[in-house]
Amino acid sequence: MAQVWKCSGLQWSDVGPVLVWDGGRRSVLARGKRVAFGVADGGGRTCTGARGYPCPARVTVSGRSTGARCEECGRLDRAHSVAADTLADDPRPYRVYLAWFGPGLVKVGITGAHRGSARLLEQGAVSFSRLGVGPLMAARRTEELLRAALKVPDRIPYADKRAVRSALPGTAAERAVEVRELHARAVALTGWPESLTREPCRPVDHADVFGLVGLPAAVGEVSGLVAGGAVSGALVAVAGPDLHLDTGRGVVVLDTRLMRGWELVPGGGADGELGFPVREFGGGAGGGGAGGVQDGLF
Repeated sequence: MAQVWKCSGLQWSDVGPVLVWDGGRRSVLARGKRVAFGVADGGGRTCTGARGYPCPARVTVSGRSTGARCEECGRLDRAHSVAADTLADDPRPYRVYLAWFGPGLVKVGITGAHRGSARLLEQGAVSFSRLGVGPLMAARRTEELLRAALKVPDRIPYADKRAVRSALPGTAAERAVEVRELHARAVALTGWPESLTREPCRPVDHADVFGLVGLPAAVGEVSGLVAGGAVSGALVAVAGPDLHLDTGRGVVVLDTRLMRGWELVPGGGADGELGFPVREFGGGAGGGGAGGVQDGLF
């Protein structure tokens, strides 16, 4: 019987992107690596729980959900997030930032200062700059001020980010133009909280880190995993939670959040196999045919 693995998610570390498995094992995702796995036959996708605790009811969740949580666990997780404004007494400093994902795709956000660039890597930000640092609620008020004054959102859909990754400007300086322009407008605004210290514009570029320079255009994205399905392909880029895999159908994007909650097995199919439904970027939808103990799934 094949060894079964359960994915805890993708993390960005000092060695780059790694997939974390239940039990603590980790798979480093180096570009060029063959990624191959299948979903166990006969099983379903179950809620991953919240705040480090398993779902007590082991509720079945949709294969298309990136959250991989039932309604109750999702509510518990959101209640303890920074975005829920339930951590007003958090004494740690927070940073306000501008993040750029492609032409016209700029957002404002906040992250714990102790996290460094991790939040930006997790979101797939191609270029970013810090704007200011201070207490959580001051950072939150600044975020709201900038959203209203600069007309920039605090969220950008992943579908929009994926659509532009293969057609980005060629240099880091070109990729930072919109960030620099918005930073200058932001720091010139009045109404910033006194407790938040403004920071100079110092764009950080992640295009090389993600592998986006010269990235082939993706033909589509996996819309969900299914029992009995499998995938095999060479890893050509990793941006945020997304794996760009070179398969028999071309480069396809797999959001690793879709892997959570499934029982996964080592892939044994042919290179280029793709047995999950795919949402084509051209507007259609398609899918492919489904196709010993080891220390990591791949």
